[in-house]
Amino acid sequence: MRRMTLIIGFLAVAAFLASSLIPPPKPDLQTADYTAQEAACSAGSKTGTRGFTNDRHSKNGIRYYVRTPKNYDSVYAHPLLMVLSPGDRSGLATERYTQQLTSEATRAGFVVVYADNRPRTIPSQSRPISKQWILELGTIPKEVAEEWCIDEERVFLTGHSNGGTASIALSLLETSPHSPAAIAVSGAGFRKVDLSKFQCVKPKPIMVMHSDNDNLFPGYGAEIADWWADCNRCSKEKKKALGDGCVEFEGCAARTVFCRGTGGHTRWPGRNAGIIDFLRSVNPSGPGSKNPTAAGLAVKSYH
Repeated sequence: MRRMTLIIGFLAVAAFLASSLIPPPKPDLQTADYTAQEAACSAGSKTGTRGFTNDRHSKNGIRYYVRTPKNYDSVYAHPLLMVLSPGDRSGLATERYTQQLTSEATRAGFVVVYADNRPRTIPSQSRPISKQWILELGTIPKEVAEEWCIDEERVFLTGHSNGGTASIALSLLETSPHSPAAIAVSGAGFRKVDLSKFQCVKPKPIMVMHSDNDNLFPGYGAEIADWWADCNRCSKEKKKALGDGCVEFEGCAARTVFCRGTGGHTRWPGRNAGIIDFLRSVNPSGPGSKNPTAAGLAVKSYH
């Protein structure tokens, strides 16, 4: 009986390990709506291909992956969403980690880029990523726009943990190669004392997502939202409830949203529809634009 129990236990562990080696299904690319859009790029001027493009390398050697709508048309200018990786993940691993963000974004007409993380060179308590690496990441949107038809006024950043930290840094560094139109950050590693070393940029929309159970960066999200609300000239006493743990500061010069969750630090917040809805409300024009709605933010909390 004991032997049978051990065999069953072994088989169960083997089955679990085998299933963990099976790659998750490829994200489904969705169809964009180009109704009533005017051409922005001349025919044949952009050579980037439709669908999945893997293993591209920036001029600085950072590997990245490009995803387009299923019906991508190279004459229309698309919003670009660059997803910056947490930890030591590759862009491909980050695409799996973000749970069908590709599908949600391409449905809304976005071109999506997943960039690899790069090893950190400066050890410390919070294992910071280097400024040089962050600035090199910031060159990727321009390189993508050389091959795909991109609306450079609607380049957005999102990311979790280090990816969120780098998104904030690229928004604030004076030497940033490209300042995004808006950012949506999750589990970022900035505190108010860190942000106070930067000058406020012109009002910039931000969606901050942070778990109340984040033990690596406890309470950081609330500090980020509070500092950014000051920069966006919000009335911090007034907040509008959006549902599912999200609130929006009122009276702001740019949208400022804070969403609280309950998962641990390693969990992606799972608010893909909310992220895309938020970004679509920025500089609305062309594929992927949308008037701001509260409903899109109130979706799926942390796991």
